[in-house]
Parts: sequence; C-alpha cells; structure tokens
Amino acid sequence: MKLVNIGFGNMVNAARLVAVVSPDSAPIKRIIQESKERGILIDATQGRRTRAVLIMDSDHVVLSYLQTETLASRLGAELHEDWEDENDG
Repeated sequence: MKLVNIGFGNMVNAARLVAVVSPDSAPIKRIIQESKERGILIDATQGRRTRAVLIMDSDHVVLSYLQTETLASRLGAELHEDWEDENDG
C-alpha cells in the first residue's frame, strides 16, 4: 500500500485513487455538494481554499488544498517507484 501526502500530513492510498480534478467546474461542485449530503466527503483542507478534489474508488470525495499538478507529480513519483519495484530483477 502506497500512501500519498495530500497536505498537512494527511494521506490517501494511491491504489484507491480514481481521479484528481480541479474544483472549479460546475459538475465537480455538484459532486462535492452531493458527497457532503451523503456523508462521504472528507475535507483535508484544514480550512484553506480547496485546490484539488480526489475521487476515490469507494465513492468518497477528498478535498485538498494542494494544487492538482502538485498531487499529480507526487502520484507520478509513487507510480514510477511501483513500476521500478515490479520490473527489477
């Protein structure tokens, strides 16, 4: 299990992550509101502005203050490490 830091020491399991999206569009704002109503929203922004929305395979929605590009680069490093681990030998 690879954990990715999404800010303020909060971590998510990289294998359970489906998408990292910007919170600016109307459909994503609707997803955030619906997940809040359903009780599956996890706010990891520590009161700061939401800059990225993480969609998990469990239907949970996680809010992060880190930008999508920052999270993508962290995930890219994790995926690269996984690929190297699988192909060593």
